This record gives sequence, structure tokens and C-alpha cells, in this order.
Amino acid sequence: MNERADTAGLRVARPAQSRYGIDAAPAGRRGDVGLADAAAARTVAAQMNAARAPGTATVQAGDVAALSLLHEIAHLLVERFEETAVPRAREHAAEGLRARLGRNGDRVLDQFARNFPTRLSEPEDAATIVGELILTRLANENPALGPLRELVDDAPLAKSATYGRAVAELEALLVAAGPVPGAGDGGQAAENLLDLLRAPARHAPTSLAGQLRYVRENWPALLGDNLGGLLDRLDVALGVLAEEERGLHRRFGGDGGGGVAKLRDGPEFAGLDAEVERFSTDSDWMPRLVLIAKATYVWLDQLSKRHERDIRTLDAIPDEALDELRRWGVTGLWLIGLWQRSQASETIKRRRGNPDAVASAYSLDDYRIADDLGGEAAFENLRGRAWARGIRLASDMVPNHMGIDSRWVIEHPEWFLSVPESPYPAYSFNGPDLSPDGRASIVLEDHYWDATDAAVVFKHHDRATDVTRYIYHGNDGTSFPWNDTAQLDFIKAEVREQVIQTVLDVARRFPVIRFDAAMVLARKHIERLWWPQPGAGDGIPSRAEHAMRKNAFDKLMPAEFWRDVVDRVAAEVPDTLLLAEAFWLLEGYFVRTLGMHRVYNSAFMHMLRDEDNAGYRKVIRDTLEFDPDILKRYVNFMSNPDEESALEQFGSGDKYLGVATLLMTLPGLPMF
Repeated sequence: MNERADTAGLRVARPAQSRYGIDAAPAGRRGDVGLADAAAARTVAAQMNAARAPGTATVQAGDVAALSLLHEIAHLLVERFEETAVPRAREHAAEGLRARLGRNGDRVLDQFARNFPTRLSEPEDAATIVGELILTRLANENPALGPLRELVDDAPLAKSATYGRAVAELEALLVAAGPVPGAGDGGQAAENLLDLLRAPARHAPTSLAGQLRYVRENWPALLGDNLGGLLDRLDVALGVLAEEERGLHRRFGGDGGGGVAKLRDGPEFAGLDAEVERFSTDSDWMPRLVLIAKATYVWLDQLSKRHERDIRTLDAIPDEALDELRRWGVTGLWLIGLWQRSQASETIKRRRGNPDAVASAYSLDDYRIADDLGGEAAFENLRGRAWARGIRLASDMVPNHMGIDSRWVIEHPEWFLSVPESPYPAYSFNGPDLSPDGRASIVLEDHYWDATDAAVVFKHHDRATDVTRYIYHGNDGTSFPWNDTAQLDFIKAEVREQVIQTVLDVARRFPVIRFDAAMVLARKHIERLWWPQPGAGDGIPSRAEHAMRKNAFDKLMPAEFWRDVVDRVAAEVPDTLLLAEAFWLLEGYFVRTLGMHRVYNSAFMHMLRDEDNAGYRKVIRDTLEFDPDILKRYVNFMSNPDEESALEQFGSGDKYLGVATLLMTLPGLPMF
């Protein structure tokens, strides 16, 4: 969101302009400094932090933007006062100052103009300088400034007794001008203009964010026609402040999850009864499915050792291994990591110190069976042999994102969530080109390599169009961005349709699909993470300035993506079981409203591992009380790809046996 051309920016002291390079910041209409824009505020905050001594208080970009906005709001109120109460009030104050102090009054104004210079070539009139002087003095009184005080510090001027007398005379003249019309409408009486301008700091003396909230709640009528664009920028500043507060919480040990539930929490049904019940109908085989998950490359290595021969492709998996699964009662085989993976993912892992690492199974190049697993032909061979034994194959899908160097990123970078400029000035992109395709370059943010930072974007340059984008990494907001992934932009209809077509293609090959981290594509979380409502700051860092009002978001994404997936699969590839890995208290919503056939029941693993038997009994009771049909749609499991093994979590004795017995006998889908 850019600074408006007519904005009255912040008047910054000459020493701070010089020390921090602030003279390069955007100019407002009076030649002052426009810092309410988030990008400009981040640049100034970074420059201040870089120049300040180690151990001094950190300057937050949100505070810089808030200070600039409060200054602008004060300007608007002064102008409003002149329009509605006392025309040319500042001009009258300047004349009164001359009458009382003579030439000393002009000297004070000249000194102020030299100490708080603008970039205008023409000299300022006395009335403008009077207004800036009063607003700067009020800013210096604000106890919430903290490390920002340097920006508006008038201490060098205040050493002069004449300056102090001039300030007192100007304040007396403005007080004598009388009350501000409508100043009591917000519940805060103001006898005069100065009383009104001091109200935010009196209300929230320790918080610039609190002062902005006071303005937002109490001054709409006073700001009048200026409210529209100003309100948007005010909300952006509040969102940036909230992002920064959340970032500090995470840095010092908070979960950083933006208010989402922890994995160990049980499902919640509050409000779900207001949703239309739309369970999907099971095919006759679905309630009898017993699923086993195998990390494909690990399993092939285990089979190679057991059978004392090289087993590297899917068609080389011995019939004996499939016969064993059938004897165990397994009717579904989920092979984790079948798809062609990102080359960059492997490169990143190895360059960061793991020479034996392979690419992540969740950083994909394309939805085709991996070349080194034998490709589609080897898969068809395995699928036929498994089905001859009554075993259906299952696959993962990761619809939220693709690999950082995937075919989609190379051929359709516009499908991914990006910005034209780096969102943080401290980011630098001087590392190796990770792209295997000459059509584009892909560069990870430098600080990833030494693990000193975790950037939210990477740099993508399309050589054919000469366009540079900063594409967001995949991210669920609970920890650091996934640095080998690129985030798809799901408010674009063409992106949703492309992903749905890919789901349908996978469904034609696999009768069971497990959707990774499905909850991040619920509308409420797409909005929260990537397109937050104005003033919200609980999503992905740097997204507060891309705030979108709810009606605009609803227009771009009118329906739940997952409901569209379920309906399209039912119509075009029936007899496909859709399984959602969904947390954040959304389990019931995913099966009862969105229509997924099955949903992860993480409470089973976490509560029983922690021996919270009473807690898990409550989960069962609550589910039965609300809707028993939900209980039979849970996926019960003792381990997951990103968890410790079942043996490590439950041991090898009675606890393991007891929990495994529950796994097989409770309603729902058992997954090993």
C-alpha cells in the first residue's frame, strides 16, 4: 500500500536524517518524510537498527509507521480545526508569536526549520513551521516513543530559553482559539486543539499501537472525508505491529501459531451445528480399509537388505512383501514420497551440511511417479500386483505448495503468491542459482545458508520476460517457512482449478488420497495466513500490508476449496477415498461439512502417548454426543511421517499393545 501523494509525512530531525539515511525515504507533500508505508517504515527501522550500538532497544517498523501516521492524523485534525472552527489558526499563531517575541519569534521558527529540514526548494511560510513545531513538541512529550525519539528529538532547540518561551506562547495562543467542534463525540472531551491532540498519548501512554486504536475508535467523525484512505493505512500499521509482537512472542518460546490449536488438542464442535451436514457416502470397501504407511525409499532399502538384492524401483518390490501385507490384514498401502521431487530441495539440504540428504517428499517438482522409482510403468506394475491381493494403493498430495524449482514455478510463476519487491530490506539474494531450468533463476535468501534467519520469500527471475518476483515459501504460520517450497495463491480461480485438475488426475491412479496439511486451505486460514482482514497481524509476516476486507476476499474465493474438490471427485472419479490431515480443531468440519471421507485424529496419538486417558475419553464422549457419524470417520494412528516412530513413542510393551488394540477396535480407519 503506497503513501498518498498528498500525505503529510513526519518531520525528522536533521541528525537522524543524516545518521540513518532517512533523507532517501519517500517525501510527503511538504517535503517531509513519508514513513507510514510499511516498506518505507521497514527500511528506516532496518537502517536505524544497523547504525545503533549493540544492546540498544530494537526499532520496530510498525512503531515507525505508527509514529508517522499519528503525525499525519494530527496534521489532519489541525486542518479540520481551521476548516470548521478557526480559519488560518496557525497563521494567527505565527502573527501572535511575532507580536509577543518580536524578532526572537522569527529566529525560533528559522532554527526549527533548519533543525527539521524538508526537501522543498522554496522556503516555508511561518504558519506551516508553527504547525510543525507544535506537532513535533507534542511528539517529544509522547512517552511511548522509546527508541524512536531520535527521529523527532527537539532537545538541541530546547536548550534555548527562547525556544521554550516560544512553545509556551504558541500553545497559549492555540488554547485561546477555543474548543474543537465535535471533539467530545468519541467520549473524550477536549477543551481545545492541544487537549485533543494529546488525548491518544494520555489514553495509551506506553503503546503507539494503543494510540492508533484510540484514534480508530474515537475520531472517525473528526477526521471526516479523510477517513477512507487513512483508515486503510492505519489498519496496515496496526497489522504490522501485531505481526511484530507475534514474532517476538515466537522468538522467545511462544508457539507462533496465530491462535491455532496445538496438535494434541481434541476436536471442537462449537458452531458446527450451524453448518449444513454434508457427509460423503462411503463405498462398501471404505469402512473396512486398514492402511499402512511406508516411506518408499526406506522400505525399498529394507527390502533390499532382507532379500539380499538391489530393490530400487516399484516394479522390483517382491510379491512376498505384498503377500506379507495381505496376511497382516492390510488393505491399503500408502507409499510416501512417490512423486518426482525438487532438485533444489536436495541441494539446499546438502549445502546446509547434510551430505547424504535427499529432497523432501513434500517439495515436489511434478505429480509424476519419480524417475528413480521406475516412473509410471513401474507404478502400474506394482498397482496391478497389489490389487490382485486386495490391496489398494494410496498417495500423498501437497496441494498447498510446490517445490521451489518445480515445473509450475518455472512455467507459471503467476500461480504463486508473490510481491514485486522484497518485503524486508534486510533480505539479500546473492547465493547460488537453484534452478535446473535455464528459463528462470531461483535464489534463496542468503541468511538461510548460515541459519541466521528464515525468510518468507525467495527470488525468482523469469529470463524470457525479465520480470523479477519475490515468491512466498509455503508456510502454515506455526513455525518457520518451508524453504524448499513455493506457496500457491488460492484466491486465484485459475490456481484452484489447476490444483483440482491435478487431484482428479491423481484420483484416476490412486483410490486413496491423503492430503497433507489440509487445514491450511480452509478459507478461514487462507484468509488468516495470506490475506488478513485489515488490522489483523496473526498470519504470515509481511502480509499485514496486503490486508483485504472480508467482502473482497469472499468475492475472490466464494466457496471452500475442499468442498469443490470433494464434489468434483465424487462426480468425475467416484469410489475415491479422500483423507485429510487436518488439525486446528477442524476435524469435525472437514468430514461433516466439507465432506472428506476421513480426517486425522491426532488426539488419539498425543493423548494416549501422554497417558491422558481421561482427555481421550472426553474426546470420544464429545464426538458421540455431537454426531456419532464423525467418530467412524477419524483416522487413528500411533505415528506420522513428521513424528517419532510408534516404538519410540509407546515403547514395546503393554502400552504399545493396549494402544494398538484400541487402534484396531475403535470406530474409524486404523493407520499403521
